[in-house]
Amino acid sequence: MNRPYVFCHMQVSLDGKIIGKFMDIPESKGSGEFFYNVAFGENAHYKHQGWLSGRTTTDDNFTHYKKPELDEQAPEVPAEDFVAEPTGNKYYISIDTSGKLGWAKNTLQYGDTTAEVLEVLTEKVSNAYKAFLREKNISYVIAGKDSLDMELLLQKLNDLFQMDLVMLGGGGVLNWSFIQAGLCDEVSVVIAPAADASATSPSLFDTKEGLTDDAPVSFTLKNVETKEDSTVWLTYDVNNKETNS
Repeated sequence: MNRPYVFCHMQVSLDGKIIGKFMDIPESKGSGEFFYNVAFGENAHYKHQGWLSGRTTTDDNFTHYKKPELDEQAPEVPAEDFVAEPTGNKYYISIDTSGKLGWAKNTLQYGDTTAEVLEVLTEKVSNAYKAFLREKNISYVIAGKDSLDMELLLQKLNDLFQMDLVMLGGGGVLNWSFIQAGLCDEVSVVIAPAADASATSPSLFDTKEGLTDDAPVSFTLKNVETKEDSTVWLTYDVNNKETNS
């Protein structure tokens, strides 16, 4: 399968959480800025064409749980994928298997980065939602019948959008799904010198019943960097990864 090289890049607390109160204290500011610069800065280490996140992460950060305004009487749209005219920006690739995200427009702003929205749907998504995306000129791909087909998604990112480097950006369930499927090649972890010990915040990797399990995976350390503000950056190869062919 032709697919992009996939790296998982996340900022975490000292206890491995990916969101929480720890992010709001001054001592975490430097690690947050470093995390952004590694993947989105002017001299980024990872020069990816798009980053991939789950629906909850998207709603938390960009669509804020707004409901899409659907026309249930919309004319039938073609069954195939929809590729809008590219803007030259990075893509924000949003997993939305049921078609629930209420996008206001086809781009979003993340720091200094403008990104073009790319929705990942399944065959169960309604015609009304696909018509909604087309009306907003939002690209989408169909990847799976009822649930996400990760291999098909990566192949389409390569074939339709010429992506050879994709960032996996949470949440923990999505990250672990790609790890377990052997479809994540590298893990980059920026550790903030802070923690809040929340029992409910998601972790870097999380299982989900019926989707993934807790079969262990090992990693090989590639590099360690420490910063003056006590931020630590770790990069690993994933040992059970699929051959990227």
